[in-house]
Amino acid sequence: MVDAKTGERNKRFLWRCHDCKLQYTVRIGTVFEESRLPLRHWCYAFYRAATSKKGVSALEIKRNCQITYRSALFLMNRIRFAMAPDSSTAKLTGVVECDETWVGGRPRVKGISKRGRGTKKTPVFAAVERGGRIRRRVVTDVTGDTLKEAIRETVDNQARIMTDENSSYRGIGREYASHETVCHSAKEYARGDVNTNTVESSFALVKRGIVGIYHNVSKEHLHRYIWQFDFLWNNRALNDGERMALMIRESEGKRLRYKGPNVL
Repeated sequence: MVDAKTGERNKRFLWRCHDCKLQYTVRIGTVFEESRLPLRHWCYAFYRAATSKKGVSALEIKRNCQITYRSALFLMNRIRFAMAPDSSTAKLTGVVECDETWVGGRPRVKGISKRGRGTKKTPVFAAVERGGRIRRRVVTDVTGDTLKEAIRETVDNQARIMTDENSSYRGIGREYASHETVCHSAKEYARGDVNTNTVESSFALVKRGIVGIYHNVSKEHLHRYIWQFDFLWNNRALNDGERMALMIRESEGKRLRYKGPNVL
């Protein structure tokens, strides 16, 4: 980092643009921008987020980096934003399993309290390619209109759709190559290659992470945690170092602000 005017190394580690001659740091245009936290804390948090299959809590970052909880949460929310999918991401293809679940804690009384539908828990929709990528999102409800619109936005119309017997998916097959179902209420979990086992197992990872690592996630911020779990799933073939490097590259061009667009 050599100053263009003096030819000496810049002690503030600034770069100078050859066109506009303005100085800037490597943080500009990334999730690091305007952060007062040392880069060593960011690097450690990126490493933990990339290597922890079920996530890492802000409290653990707080203890290991010796920073405040508020700073640790600030840092982790921006790292999760770096993991957010790009709007130009290609739609899912091939055999795509679709399902929904509810996130928000266990029933208080086993066998009496409700587990999902009809509770205050937050519904989450997921679509996953067999052996490929996953796309999950927080949804307002699990009506036919909502779930079908989620499928249209994430799945290519040449794909084979596989779901359970939920009536909300009824009729979606007319828009795709086919729509096949398994009837869980009749204890049918697979019929040939027709099943939803992959998408259901993906929810297990999310719930293990939330129950075991985070303990509780508000509806307001749940989508950020879903981004994190999706990023780890979609890049599971990479080793830890490659995944961390990709995560840092994905942080470029992303800002999470307190006001205006991309509000915290």
